[in-house]
Amino acid sequence: MSVFAGSDFADGVFAAVDIGASSGRVILGRVTGGSGGKSAELETVHRFPNGVKEFDGGLRWDLDALFAEVLTGLAAAATAAASRGESIDSIGIDTWAVDYGLVNAAGELVAAPFSYRDDRSRAAVARVHQELEPSRLYATTGLQFLPFNTIYQLATEPELAGLQALLIPDLIGFLLSGQRRTEATNASTTGLFDAVAGEWATEFLAPLGLPTGLFPPLVQPGDTVGTLLPAIAERTGLPAATKVVAVGSHDTASAVAAVPAAQENFAYISSGTWSLVGVELSHPVLTEASRQANFTNERGVDGTIRYLRNVGGLWLLSECQRTWAGEGHRPAIEELLEVAAALPAGGPVINVDDPYFIAPDNMPDRIRAAVRNTGAVLPDRPAHIVRCILDSLANGYARTIADAERLGDVHVDVVHIVGGGSQNRLLCQLTADATGRPVLAGPVEATALGNVLVQARAAGVLGGGLGELRAVVRASQKPAEYAPSPVAAHQSTGGGL
Repeated sequence: MSVFAGSDFADGVFAAVDIGASSGRVILGRVTGGSGGKSAELETVHRFPNGVKEFDGGLRWDLDALFAEVLTGLAAAATAAASRGESIDSIGIDTWAVDYGLVNAAGELVAAPFSYRDDRSRAAVARVHQELEPSRLYATTGLQFLPFNTIYQLATEPELAGLQALLIPDLIGFLLSGQRRTEATNASTTGLFDAVAGEWATEFLAPLGLPTGLFPPLVQPGDTVGTLLPAIAERTGLPAATKVVAVGSHDTASAVAAVPAAQENFAYISSGTWSLVGVELSHPVLTEASRQANFTNERGVDGTIRYLRNVGGLWLLSECQRTWAGEGHRPAIEELLEVAAALPAGGPVINVDDPYFIAPDNMPDRIRAAVRNTGAVLPDRPAHIVRCILDSLANGYARTIADAERLGDVHVDVVHIVGGGSQNRLLCQLTADATGRPVLAGPVEATALGNVLVQARAAGVLGGGLGELRAVVRASQKPAEYAPSPVAAHQSTGGGL
């Protein structure tokens, strides 16, 4: 048992390494218990930027710099815990999906991992589909088509003999522990995972010329991967016996585990760089209609299915801010949102899922061009562009939830928005209006909470299933509530402002 300074007691203390496509953090999670039940609190001990860099012939992740930040964060976590008389029970890692690093037999990373935003995999799509028809792939994997899915990235590799592919969270876990494993929720995003069996779809390897043993063995959220390597323990100040525990290593899996739902009939929106919009099911939906709608069946914690579709996210907004800053214009986001909220409804909307918006570039120009293609006009003012982005996101959320209900044969009573987008009050209200359902917003740090709660259950600090974990989230913080307007003014199409 770890002890807080003073008279408070922590039943367990856990380090969550939570890395997104634009930033990362190391967070201490403390699970405490009292007469009212268990609750969790988070303390961010280290934040750091992340982003793709152009080098060695493409857009890549600087894994050396990223791992150095992880170690700095774990050292800060060890110091913070020790200052309160605590000890860290374990470490869990979650990141984005699909990207990987190639490691040789000696355990060396042969090159910096490519980013999914690099367009090299597009040329491999037709070649993969010549060997494996999309309908056959979907009938086994249930994975939505995205041109950067791992299966297409691997098809671009010139040589894989003697190498293993470690997805990014598994690669970080390997660097910490020396153990090679693949966590199942992230494995389900590769296009090489059987959605029904919950195992690798090994029958796809030979047609694509991929070696057997390309991926390490699978582990499930809550399994122990290993303990810290001596050099890592020395550098971070953590005991070598500190466990590295698999969590929902796909950040969306951890985020959905921390949705504070008290009932089954809910949809979720994990809103960040991307928006992951869907429902939680007990079984995959592998129909042709589901494939045509480009829904994905990815694993969640406890073997659940995250039946969802990727919708464009706040990447569009952050790229606009980056462009404006480069032009010497840095409007405060709070002011932009206030002005955007005052604009009349029914303005132009764009297809936020268009691959046109994936790569970094001048996003305001691209958004205005997309609006022109619809026959509408968008003023060249930041607040108008922001309103167009948020209207378009809410529109996309509503369509996706309606499709999930139809294809998954479920009914949605309430929409939960978690992640960074849950702080955007205008986006939350527009989503309530567009869906016609109440929106519950928060927690912001759902991914880190889900990461910590799975570790806490693995340590025996918590028990039960997802319902019990979500009860801890509800006991820890109250979501903000947004009711749909009596007559929702939001329109799915519209003319100029």
